[in-house]
Parts: sequence; C-alpha cells; structure tokens
Amino acid sequence: MVLANGVFISVMKRGLRRPFGKLSAASQILVRKISSKSDPLLLRLLQEPVSRFKVALDFEEDLTLSNEPFSWGSLVTALRSSSPQKAQLVLEWKLEKMLKKNERDHRCYSELISLCEKARNVPLAIRVFNSMEADGIRATSTVLNSLISTCLSSGDVMTALSLFEIMERSEDYKPNSVTYNAFMYFYSKLGNIKAMQAWFSARKAAGFSSDIQTYESVIIGLVKSKDFDTADRFYEEMMLSGITPTVAILQTMLDGLCERKKLGKIKIFLKFILDGGWGLNGQMAEKLLAFYLEQGKVEEMEDLLGVLMMSNPDPRVLAQVHCGIIRMYAIADRLDDVEYCVGRMLKLGMSFTCSDDVEKIICSYFRTAAYERLEMFLERIRGSFLLTKSTFDLLVAGYGRAGLPEKLDLVIKDMKLAGFS
Repeated sequence: MVLANGVFISVMKRGLRRPFGKLSAASQILVRKISSKSDPLLLRLLQEPVSRFKVALDFEEDLTLSNEPFSWGSLVTALRSSSPQKAQLVLEWKLEKMLKKNERDHRCYSELISLCEKARNVPLAIRVFNSMEADGIRATSTVLNSLISTCLSSGDVMTALSLFEIMERSEDYKPNSVTYNAFMYFYSKLGNIKAMQAWFSARKAAGFSSDIQTYESVIIGLVKSKDFDTADRFYEEMMLSGITPTVAILQTMLDGLCERKKLGKIKIFLKFILDGGWGLNGQMAEKLLAFYLEQGKVEEMEDLLGVLMMSNPDPRVLAQVHCGIIRMYAIADRLDDVEYCVGRMLKLGMSFTCSDDVEKIICSYFRTAAYERLEMFLERIRGSFLLTKSTFDLLVAGYGRAGLPEKLDLVIKDMKLAGFS
C-alpha cells in the first residue's frame, strides 16, 4: 500500500528482474534482422551487456538521442520483444534523468508512463507516478489516464478500476472522455460487449458526447458480437455527425459486410473507401479475397484488381489480389487463365508471396496431367520465387505418382542444390 499525496494505490508485488546472460534467441533473430536494415542504435543497444546498459544510454544520449525526431516508443517496443530487462532499463534511465534535473512538467511523467505501457510494465508505471507525487508535482487527469491505460494494456483491471474510483472522488483530476474511452476500448477488444456498453452508458451519463475513439470501440465491439444492425446504426450516426472514420472502423465494417455476404453493399463500400483515399490494407484485402473465394466470385476479384490498378495501391496489397485471383483459377483448373494471370503479375514486377499459392497451381497441373506446362511454369517463376521444402516435396510426390522418373530425378537434384535433403 502506497500513500502519495493522499492517493492510495494497492499493487501486487511482481518479480521485475531475471538474470540475463548471452543474447536470447529472440534477440539474436532481431539482431540479424536489424543488421540488414537501418537501425544502428537498436543494434548497438541489443549487443550491449546489461551491466553497462545505462552507461551506453548516457553515451548514446550525447551522440544520438538528443537529435530530433527520435521515437522512444519504437525503441522500447523493439527491446520488449527481445530483451524485457533492457526495455525496463531504458525506462528506469529516463526516470532517473528526470528526477536528477528536477523535472516539474507533469506531461513528461505522463509520457514516461505511456512508455511503460509499451513495455507492459505496470509496477514501473506506478513507480513513475509515485516519484512524481513524492517530488510535490500534483497529479492530473492526463497522468492518471496514462496510468489506467497502462494497467488495462497489461490486463491489470483491478488497479485500473481502483484508479478510476480515485479520480471519481477527487476534485482535481476527475474522469474525462479519455478515461471512459480507455475502458471502452479495453472491453471492446476483449469482446466483453456488456461491459463495453456499460462504460458507453456511463460516459454518456457523465455528459460526454461520442468522439471517434468512442465510435471505434462501439463499432468494433458490436461487429465482434455480430450485432450488425446496431453497428450499422452507430456507423451512420458517426457519418451524419461529420466524424471521419478510422481505418480500423472501415476494416471492421467491411468484415461485417463480408460475414453477412452483402455483395452489393461491399461494392458500394469499397468504392467509398477507395474514392476517399484510404486504400485497402493487407487485412482488408485478405478478408475480401477469402469472401470472393468462398463465393466463387472471380469476376469481382478481377473488378477489384482493375479498380486498385487505377488508385495507386500498396504494392503488397496489389500482389495479394493478383495471387488471390490466380489461386481461384488454379482451384478451378483453369490453366489458361492461371498462366495469363501469372504473366500479368510478373510483367508488373511482382511475384508470389507465399508457397501455398504456388502449390495450388502445381496441384492443378498434376490434376490435369499437364506436366510440360508445369515445367514451363516452374521455369517462369525461377528467378522471382524460391521453392520451399514443402513445394519440392509436393513435386516429388506428384512426379512419383505420375510415373515420371526422369522429371523426379531432376526435381530431387534441384532439391539438393537448394539445400533440402
């Protein structure tokens, strides 16, 4: 139990430290990825021993960290995935720096608590808060909202609720719209629609009108619970109020239309998304392609490709759509269409993004006994796609069943040259 400027916070003690030796497997993978990219600071910090980590941060502060722009959030997030202790050391180092220079701006403490959220470190967030109050800096709604958000992101609901009750009883830092939004977002993401709706009602009763964060939580929660009609009503209310939807809202509404198989409405909604300049992200494209594949609507896929080609899309999304069309033609054994679409895709400088699509094409060639055309297809993609072991295994099994020993021997030879035994 901690008493800080009249605020009681009860926190369960948790083990924050554990011994570290050499780089963990996750760190080694991350180091290899970073080595081929452009984040030398993260690479240096990952390789720095824990015993010298804060000294290294002091050194980097003089050389690098003072330059703008610099994202502490990105650094902490990257470190958390591979070395949680180093992520914590960054936050401790920042707190020590703030206390040493007698930082009085509560916004700095709020930002540091938000960094603790990225590190999923509630005890350290509470330590930052207590350090602030012990230094005579009064709490604000912004600081407590950051602390609540950190607790919720780590699943520490009891502490978050305790903080909310403290805010309700206070005179200086009452709950505001951000406070209610944090709980709504948490329960919406969790799929607890009753709790999300209860916080929505409480927010409304407190006199706060709906904003974009409110609508996002409500719409996502309602679509998750398959209450599509109510989600539609909130979406229409949001649009009539002049609030621009977020990508998350658009993606959720598209998911709902696909689940309801509303083909006509999907076309209209897609036009709205593309005309509005949002474009399709990977998840939207995947959902659409799965829907069209299930319905056997290859013409709609082709229409989508045509529209995307005119809207300056993300190349990765465009490649997804190309592959989705090819996948559907392969499943239907429409080899002429498969080969035309493969040529169209390659001509644009794109290639297959996963072995599953290539394997579906290979299966189609085997089903139709089109072995010479299969050889031509493999030769065509040789420079842009590396065959995986599962693909080689498929070819070995297919040629074996077809009784083609010469082709089988060539595949086995290529398989060994690729490093697969």
